Amino acid sequence: MEQLLKIGITHGDINGIGYEVILKTLADTWITENNIIIIYGSSKMAGFYKKQLDLERLNLNIVRKAEDATPKRINIINCCNEETKVEVGIPTTEAGTAALQALEAATADLQNGAIDGLVTAPINKSTIQSEKFHFNGHTEYLQNKFNCNESLMLLMSDRLKVALATNHEPISAIAGHLTTELILKKLEILQKSLQRDFMIRQPRIAVLALNPHAGDNGLIGQEETTIIIPAIKKANEKGIVCVGPLSADGFWGSDELGHYDAVLAMYHDQGLAPFKALAMNNGINYTAGLPIVRTSPDHGTAYNIAGKNIANENSFRQALYAISDIVKNRRLFDEAERNPLQINEKKQN
Repeated sequence: MEQLLKIGITHGDINGIGYEVILKTLADTWITENNIIIIYGSSKMAGFYKKQLDLERLNLNIVRKAEDATPKRINIINCCNEETKVEVGIPTTEAGTAALQALEAATADLQNGAIDGLVTAPINKSTIQSEKFHFNGHTEYLQNKFNCNESLMLLMSDRLKVALATNHEPISAIAGHLTTELILKKLEILQKSLQRDFMIRQPRIAVLALNPHAGDNGLIGQEETTIIIPAIKKANEKGIVCVGPLSADGFWGSDELGHYDAVLAMYHDQGLAPFKALAMNNGINYTAGLPIVRTSPDHGTAYNIAGKNIANENSFRQALYAISDIVKNRRLFDEAERNPLQINEKKQN
């Protein structure tokens, strides 16, 4: 019998829609029957939202550590101050502290192998800032914790994968951050992830331009000629099938999307604005290039609808589903690289 995966969930900002989408998702017993689920947060805060959302039939199993978690239960580890006040829809420093405490506990268990993957509920990037958290988001925090020089933010749905060359940089600073070496590294991470995490043997990648009309041969900008094209050429020489730089407006407005397995956008809104327009309720955020598997829903704290029981939990649900697929794909891929003959025999049988 296949061993169940242990999946951690951080509660995120306690004043946003984190607990709502978590609890609504876990009301589906299929998830807890097929995975060992562990919430890193607060049973008291979870209980507050259970009552508010009329989900009191959900039973929480309080455990001290991940090793004590059991299947068919909603396990929860209390890892923040139980006296922290929940102020629905309001950003507070106390909520930021509670979010960080949950993230730290879950990350420690990821590092020691106590859980197989992590789904992070949305945080407020402002209120979570402290001496322990001075990053632009989860992606940069986890990259630092796992000593990775580079990682890759990858937004994905059932038919679309969009990666970012730069993450949460101000628009005024994007061009200064782009280098041929950076884009090449992002393409290498994306290629490896598509093969290892999604079992795409020879992926095709579309690379978007930075400037309108791909720079119009230098009339609107030089970055395509001096940075992006050299990166694409070097990637092609390494066996990465990538095409570009493609004008973003023409690309998103055409049927070219179906010709590629993934898209590399140069900056946040260039990739995420069209992605969310196409896949808002079923898209997820995946951090590629890390030694661990982490996903999250592709939305934020949504203070404006917090506590109203109208948040759509499907993105969070898809993030949970994706964890299982990616972890299993990675294990199969790594085993195949270690012993390709054994894997071939299994497939034939």
